[in-house]
Amino acid sequence: MGTYEATAPSGRGSGPLGTRPGKIIAVHLSYASRAEQRGRRPANPSYFFKPSSSIGTSGGTVERPAGTELLAFEGEIALVIGTTARWVEPDEAWDHVAAVTAANDFGLYDLRTADKGSNVRSKGGDGYTPLGPGLIDARDVDPSSLRVRTWVNGDLVQEDTTAGLIFPLRQFVSDLSQHFTLEPGDVILTGTPAGSTVVSPGDVVVVEVDVPGTSVSSGRLHTTVSQGIRSFSDIGSQPSVDDKQRAEAWGTPAEEEPAEEDAPALSEDLRAKLLRAPVAGLSAQLRKRGLNNVAIDGVRPNLPGSKIVGTARTLRFVPNREDLFKSHGGGYNAQKRLFDSVGTGEVIVIEARGERGSGTLGDILALRARYLGAAGVVTDGGVRDFEAVAETGLPVFSQGPHPAVLGRKHVPWDIDVAVACGGATVLPGDIIVGDDDGVVVIPPALAEEIADATLVQEDEDTWIAQQVGQGRPIEGLFPLNPLWRERYEAWQKKQ
Repeated sequence: MGTYEATAPSGRGSGPLGTRPGKIIAVHLSYASRAEQRGRRPANPSYFFKPSSSIGTSGGTVERPAGTELLAFEGEIALVIGTTARWVEPDEAWDHVAAVTAANDFGLYDLRTADKGSNVRSKGGDGYTPLGPGLIDARDVDPSSLRVRTWVNGDLVQEDTTAGLIFPLRQFVSDLSQHFTLEPGDVILTGTPAGSTVVSPGDVVVVEVDVPGTSVSSGRLHTTVSQGIRSFSDIGSQPSVDDKQRAEAWGTPAEEEPAEEDAPALSEDLRAKLLRAPVAGLSAQLRKRGLNNVAIDGVRPNLPGSKIVGTARTLRFVPNREDLFKSHGGGYNAQKRLFDSVGTGEVIVIEARGERGSGTLGDILALRARYLGAAGVVTDGGVRDFEAVAETGLPVFSQGPHPAVLGRKHVPWDIDVAVACGGATVLPGDIIVGDDDGVVVIPPALAEEIADATLVQEDEDTWIAQQVGQGRPIEGLFPLNPLWRERYEAWQKKQ
């Protein structure tokens, strides 16, 4: 353990350190969950500096400047250097760490383009590095056993442990000491796990670092987001955002680009056909081709009269087990990752094993899916906030309402895998069509053929219904015998 010791706070923004650090060094990308979200995994750690004037204290505020929109939090573990470190080997590095605490590495994505990677302005604002509220003695903890958690307005949004780091904490100290002297009081921000996203004025962000199963904790670091009244002037680079910055700020996972030669599974022309085709007719045509097990049973729409057509994105829940929910249910879990990455025209299909004893989504997730352009959700489980979900306008086919939270029955396990929903197997990319009669799954290779055949049959059935409505008997008319088919075809030619 080093000789650095915290004293009573003195000076603006000293936090639990008692004095401002000489240097704040932050790691760009360090957790596997965050790397997966960003779609890139670094071979070695990389860093940037933050000014010491960015230090903030628990209970303080962080300002989102006027004219900006993308202020994001990043809950992190902060290391406080205790003794001078230069050319330190990894197995000796922890001896130079005095303390561990919680940090929030706020960043303004509106200025990332201007910074071009340096993060000087996007991460350097006053109060953008709150620390504390307490210090954990580094001698009392194993650096591989620490946990960081973040809450926004009381909801847990980030949770990971140092076991999820790509690089161990010791490596940061050793690596940096090769390049410059680490001095007592210097702070290393060790990166954030998945779950970082945009916050708005009035939001309260809380970060805690602890050792699970013990009383060892930094305490909870509280920061309230406030709205600034001053805008940046034209004496420097102006805030600028685009779709890429919005996606990274909100935490949308990276997606692979489709091969150029791949045609979309659901063209606009095919989508238009399927919107016209009734599910009952599609089911009949699938049955004619030997596909009898493609109906998702037991689900009804929350918006009667709604129609969904889209390609499947899948989410699998496994039965709740307390230890598994602890490791997979919190933070930026599989459920949140899917609802945060669903694309325009896609349908989220959830395997809930027909278990209606808890919700499988609620109004917040429905709002996010609706904002991203999802065509709908199909779940063979329940829905929380049923009326509020309906008010979002997002069509959801489910077993009906249930007030219980997800963790009562389910653990969100994985996404974009084969799932079983309402007795039907659904693969990612399958075409999902739903209306008041139910929901069917159509293999993409058959979709065009099925749609065309269904529309032909629908025209025929409409004509037959007209004849029956005029008093003709059903015998020979439904289905058409040769005489009635000749009459039908003659009517078609006239049309």
